[in-house]
Amino acid sequence: MSILETRTLHWPDEAACATSAARLAALLAAPPGLHSAFIELHGPLGAGKTTFARHLLHALGVQGRVKSPTYAVMEPYALQRNGAAFNLSHFDFYRFNDPQEWEDAGFRDVFAAPGLKLAEWPEKAEGLLPPADLRIHIEPLAEPLRAVRVEAHTALGQALLAW
Repeated sequence: MSILETRTLHWPDEAACATSAARLAALLAAPPGLHSAFIELHGPLGAGKTTFARHLLHALGVQGRVKSPTYAVMEPYALQRNGAAFNLSHFDFYRFNDPQEWEDAGFRDVFAAPGLKLAEWPEKAEGLLPPADLRIHIEPLAEPLRAVRVEAHTALGQALLAW
């Protein structure tokens, strides 16, 4: 998949991560973002993928505790935005071992339906996932500093890259 545009950020602390998530959420809130975006989160264990996902989900209106879908593989959310309902699916493929799990869990149908999809450890489901609009690579440096590379792979991804 070709990269159309790249942006590099540095998060000196978690507050910067939260600010980035809020900015992306504002762009996702405008159609067609919520209705079709697929965002991949890459990085080693402890990089901050789940932290970023939590900040993004809260900024989009998820109330209460946002738990990691590490064991469930997917956490679905039904939200309201500007009077319209939309679905948001948060995936964590870290423990994903068998492509048959993909079929058995109905993920093909989830990805075919409208809604925002956010996936941690997408490389574990490589070959099964559709092309990502955005790929966010988070690299831990000296704690708590993070280097972040955001890649747009679609026109929608380019529009979202403005965050």
